Amino acid sequence: MDIAGLAKVAGAMVADGKGILAADESSGTIKKRFDAIGVTSTEENRRDYREMLFRSQEAMSKHISGVILYDETIRQKAKDGTPLVKLIEQAGSIPGIKVDAGAKPMAGFPGETITEGLDGLRERLQEYYQLGARFAKWRAVIDIADGIPTWGAVKANVHALARYAALCQESQIVPIVEPEVLMDGAHDIDRCYQVTEWVLKTLYTELFDARVVLEGSILKPNMVISGKKGTNRAGVEEVAEKTVKVLKACVPSAVPGIAFLSGGQSDEEATAHLDAMNRIGNLPWKLTFSYGRALQAAPQKAWSGKAENVAAGQRAFSHRARMNSLAALGQWTADGEKQAAA
Repeated sequence: MDIAGLAKVAGAMVADGKGILAADESSGTIKKRFDAIGVTSTEENRRDYREMLFRSQEAMSKHISGVILYDETIRQKAKDGTPLVKLIEQAGSIPGIKVDAGAKPMAGFPGETITEGLDGLRERLQEYYQLGARFAKWRAVIDIADGIPTWGAVKANVHALARYAALCQESQIVPIVEPEVLMDGAHDIDRCYQVTEWVLKTLYTELFDARVVLEGSILKPNMVISGKKGTNRAGVEEVAEKTVKVLKACVPSAVPGIAFLSGGQSDEEATAHLDAMNRIGNLPWKLTFSYGRALQAAPQKAWSGKAENVAAGQRAFSHRARMNSLAALGQWTADGEKQAAA
């Protein structure tokens, strides 16, 4: 294992003012997104859409440090025959790959899931490295509801994250570890804080036991936020304050950066929260974004599957990438957002 090499890639993934584009939607997820804009989810349409994003030169070169790909996408070629991985590299971004097999119902634990995909992972990582991937992602899903999460589900999911991370580093691939505490419920922000703290502390114990080199890893957590179905949901400043507080309590300073998931937040909400956290200052790690829908909803709608809308889709993508870049620097404002969108 080349620890210095892993640390160099991890550092580049959280470079100042840059974040990660999560373009790793499964076939089922992207079908839902395409259905919403009236586009048939064929392999060609999926390729054309992602090619549009990767050829957005301004967004990719200035604001996007890396792209998480799906298995299909990392093997695809652009219309002109150029591998999509090469388009990403040519823009100065780093190709990455989603390697988990999804969250499945956990036997004996009603309402909870376990992420699968460890079987054969070593061999798949070696293949993905040859295809150009230099980092990977594995998502664990922790739900909040009556009686859950349970210790058994938390322990099983973070143990799997640690095993995945160790296998990644063995293959010279930087692991993004993603323990997502969902915001789907009616819980308040304090309940989210409690569960997030529990999950993160357990995660870093497991990563230590698995001998994962933290300097060559990235954390992709949820923000500490009220459930979407809750009343009196916490405001931007409270979300920022409590998220930074839990990270300082749980995440070692050896971790080079934390790239948040948007987790169902609106575009502007995710940007505002990231900006408020970076304005707190005096943080031991970089705080940036690893957004999927919060970066892609606007360009998907602008594109709508039509070749004549490619430029409009790229403008929409560049706008959202720039806004989140500013947030990663603590320089975003709501007024600036409105002016830039005008």
